Order: sequence, then structure tokens, then C-alpha cells
Amino acid sequence: MMRGMPGGGEDAVITDGWRSEDVREALDLCLACKGCRGDCPVNVDMATYKAEFLSHHYHRRLRPMSHYSMGWLPLWARLASLAPGTVNALAHAPLLDRLVKRAGGIDQHRELPHFARKRLTDEFNGSHVDGPPVLLWPDTFTNNFHPEIGRAAIRVLESAGFQVQLPPVPLCCGLTWISTGQLDIAERVLRRTLRALAPRLRAGIPVIGLEPSCTAVFRADAPELLSGDPDARRLAGQTQSLAEFLLDRAPQAITAPLPGTGRKAIAQPHCHQHAIWGFDADQEVLRRAGVQAEVLDVGCCGLAGNFGFERGHYEVSTGAAELGLWPAVREADPGTTVLADGFSCRTQIASGTGVQARHLAELLAELLRPTSPRAPGRTGARAPHVA
Repeated sequence: MMRGMPGGGEDAVITDGWRSEDVREALDLCLACKGCRGDCPVNVDMATYKAEFLSHHYHRRLRPMSHYSMGWLPLWARLASLAPGTVNALAHAPLLDRLVKRAGGIDQHRELPHFARKRLTDEFNGSHVDGPPVLLWPDTFTNNFHPEIGRAAIRVLESAGFQVQLPPVPLCCGLTWISTGQLDIAERVLRRTLRALAPRLRAGIPVIGLEPSCTAVFRADAPELLSGDPDARRLAGQTQSLAEFLLDRAPQAITAPLPGTGRKAIAQPHCHQHAIWGFDADQEVLRRAGVQAEVLDVGCCGLAGNFGFERGHYEVSTGAAELGLWPAVREADPGTTVLADGFSCRTQIASGTGVQARHLAELLAELLRPTSPRAPGRTGARAPHVA
């Protein structure tokens, strides 16, 4: 992150620096997809610039309500986990639904996501496998909305002979605070995470991310924001996607022929993954698993985290989806699996086509043959603590 970058100057076009309303309005339509970081010839990272600008622009000032509702999502999700059924019922009641969206700066066209009845971190009881340890990162989206993805990843990793661990305490990567430019809070959140993960990081235990945007924080944003922190560098170096990890450490678990041979799929790569580490590993895993996958080259899904949920962005968000993603999903042959690892991508696909896209972990859990005779992880409590 570009901490402390000066703003304005007598020769600058923008003379009011970080307080510039012109710059804020220009950046308002930046999806923060990081596409420019990977595709621009000079690798300009507008998502990072936007976060830095918002951090300075709203310093000691009232922020848009969406920064408090979606920017603080990890906190609200943790509170909702105390009574998810009640929260879902209240938040989706016709009148309250409109009031919640209005208060939170959320567009009325968007459907609020449903919280899972039980989080992955609440039901995980440790691994039955005595193999090499791996740390599965329970990001806010997987943990609170789609824990079935985490369960599928545990099954895949344990079938390959790995002992799956989860963090010893509730943690966060800080993504939503970064995307809304609340960098001081993001830095504190990340430092707390590093302190909790330090024993595992220093022991060289791999970290596996399931949500691409959160994985990208560990691999790119964290070492930039916490420049010089050795544990941030370790985290960046030890974090992999599920596909990367399987190719590196368990290629025997994804070798065809497998039950998926001949299965067709279309895959929507997450923008942050496209920018930071690419989709090659996923393509290779799908090929070895016998899945005939078409990787879509249609750009960002248009939801882009909080962007597509914010009031005033709906037309831009859905317009981006109509440029390629939604038509590709609608025109796919019957029986084709739609793959999208990103929570935003799956949400956007469902909202415009009615199709429930799946995570790679879910597809692999269905296809892969167990290579270990041990049972998968139980449910009921957290994984063992590493001192």
C-alpha cells in the first residue's frame, strides 16, 4: 500500500489532494477488480490506489454507510452466527429487508445473502488423518455463508493424506476493510492474524485459501500493507490455492482416469486470482480430474465484492455481467457444471441466471477417489491448538 503518498501541489491538476471530490467520484466506478494489475502493460494497481485514497479521503470523517455495513462484514457475520436463523428471518422479511438495505447503503435490487445455520469453525472437530499438517483458511465468506465448501475441501485434503487444521481463534484477512479503504483497521486485523498464525508459519505449515480475494490479500496486499514484517512475507510465501497445493503436494490424488472423465464445465476465474497468480493450476487440476473445462475469458463478473451491492452501482454491475458472463452461463449445454471459486462470482451468476455455481473443492470432493483409508474430519469443535 502507498502509505503517506502526498496529494496535490501547485503544479497538480487536482489541487485539493486527498479531499478531492473529483477523484472520489472518478474512483467510485472502479470495481477494484485488480484487472489492471495483471493486464495493464505497466501493472498499475488501481484497486490499491483506490483503497489508499479512500483511507485518506475519509480520515476522521463520516463514511458512506456501505463502508460500515459491508466493510465491517466479518464483525456482523460473527454476531449473526449467534442466531443465524433469526437474523435471516428478520433481514429477509419484506419491510425489514428494505430498511436494512437503505440503512446499509445497499441497492434495493440486491438480495441479502443468507447466513449458514452453522459455521465451519463451529462444527470442525479436528482431522482424523495423521499426515503432514495443512492450515485451511476459513475466510468470512466460506465460514459464514458457504461452509459446505470448507467441508468439501477438508474431504479432498484428507483423502490425499493431509491433517487439516483450522486457526485456533476467529481471525480475518482484512479484505473488506481494505476494499473500503479502512486501512488502519485492516492493518490491526492482519497483525492480530499474524500473531495467531506465527507458530504455524514459522513451522512452515502451508496455508490453503478457498476464497480467491482473501487468498490474494495474503499473497499481495498483506506484505504490501505490512511492509518489512517477516511473518507477512512467510504468509505470502506459504499461501496457496487448493489447486496449486494439490498439484505441488498431492498430484497422485488428481490423476485421471477419474469419475469425472468426460464431464463438461465452464469456469469463471476470480479477478483477483487472475491478477495475482492466474488460473493455470486450476486448469491442470481439472484436466487431470477428467473434466473438460472451458475457462471463460469474459472479464470481471461485475459484482466485485461490495461494489455491486452498493447503492448506485447496480446498472454498472449487471451491465458488466451481461457483457459475457451471464450469456455464457445461459448458453451452456445442459448438464454443464458452472465453476466459480469467488463468493462474488457465484452470487452474481445466481442473481442473473438462477444457476448455482460450484467451487472447485465441491467438484473435486465429488470426483476424487480417497487415497487414505481414514475417515474425514468430524464435526463438533475446533482443531487442536498449536502453541
